[in-house]
Amino acid sequence: MPRIPRGQLAGHAYHVLNRGNSGAVVFHKEADYAAFLDLLTSAKTKFPVRLFGYFLLPNHFHLVLQPKTEDALSPFMPAISEYGLADS
Repeated sequence: MPRIPRGQLAGHAYHVLNRGNSGAVVFHKEADYAAFLDLLTSAKTKFPVRLFGYFLLPNHFHLVLQPKTEDALSPFMPAISEYGLADS
């Protein structure tokens, strides 16, 4: 059954996290962390989202974000999730 869409309000802060499947490691080496930060920087220039902070762990990450428009968070998340498609 599909998940009920979550509301997103512009100007409110959100704690967002993404975890590897079954707790799998997604950041294997230092270069993986750097590649993710590059994606994060790139996505911030493309989408109206303010980043307050981040925390990267081997199997997941946490972000505190504030979308500047109500539809900014939905396209932002897939843009930063491309890190899992890079060479491992």
